[in-house]
Amino acid sequence: MATTSDLKNGMCLDIEGALWTVIEFQHVKPGKGPAFVRTKMRQVLTGKVVERTLNAGVKIEIAILEKREMQFLYKEGEDFVFMDNKTYDQMNISTATVGDAANYMLENTEAIVAIHESNPLYIELPASVQLTVTYTEPGLQGDRSSGGTKPATVETGIQIQVPLFIKQDEKIMVDTRDGSYQGRAN
Repeated sequence: MATTSDLKNGMCLDIEGALWTVIEFQHVKPGKGPAFVRTKMRQVLTGKVVERTLNAGVKIEIAILEKREMQFLYKEGEDFVFMDNKTYDQMNISTATVGDAANYMLENTEAIVAIHESNPLYIELPASVQLTVTYTEPGLQGDRSSGGTKPATVETGIQIQVPLFIKQDEKIMVDTRDGSYQGRAN
């Protein structure tokens, strides 16, 4: 247990059975009345952001999130199998927990898995990953009706927009946050 005076950005709190990450906070001491803490928090599982006011000195429960470096090994049915890089323990993580990260993961992809009380909560991938284009139409010189981009399917199965000069079997960098093309891979 801690108090509101112990709050820090990035701290994970357990409030009413839900996990919340503190985005920002501000201690306020008005001229009249008791002091309070104004916070902006993001729910860990849903990503919902709320603003909440807490009285100063109120006890809050801090949730311990363990972030482990893990490697994606393979998909087994509906689950993804990850291996801890330090202990070599394997963990099955459901498709719902992996979420959109599945669109950018190949076997042996390194990821950070956030775990609370032995339950995986979410997956953090690097900001960009290298993927191979498996299918794209040839780009025609002078075809600029679509802003100079065309759809391309990458090896994980998702479709992204790439410039016209990208060819099939080329390696490209893809942003894992929004699925945008970042450039050719070296």
